[in-house]
Amino acid sequence: MPEIAAFEAKTQFSRLLARTRGGETFTITHRGAPVARLVPVDDPDRADATRRGFAELRRLAKEREGEPIRVAEILEWIADGRR
Repeated sequence: MPEIAAFEAKTQFSRLLARTRGGETFTITHRGAPVARLVPVDDPDRADATRRGFAELRRLAKEREGEPIRVAEILEWIADGRR
């Protein structure tokens, strides 16, 4: 687990969040001593929503009997889900 000084963590916070979102964990230090950890949040709701979404796509693909699903349709479904 990489260590990062508090000042550096402050100046690169957005980048650290992006990397944490990708699964990385960091130990934040102050004057060389570990004081905190930046860890990804386990989000069961998001994982469950992803599983439901893929299940729905599989169902639609079977229903359409091989007719491709257009990118525009997928983007529309994503927009609908965010409303």
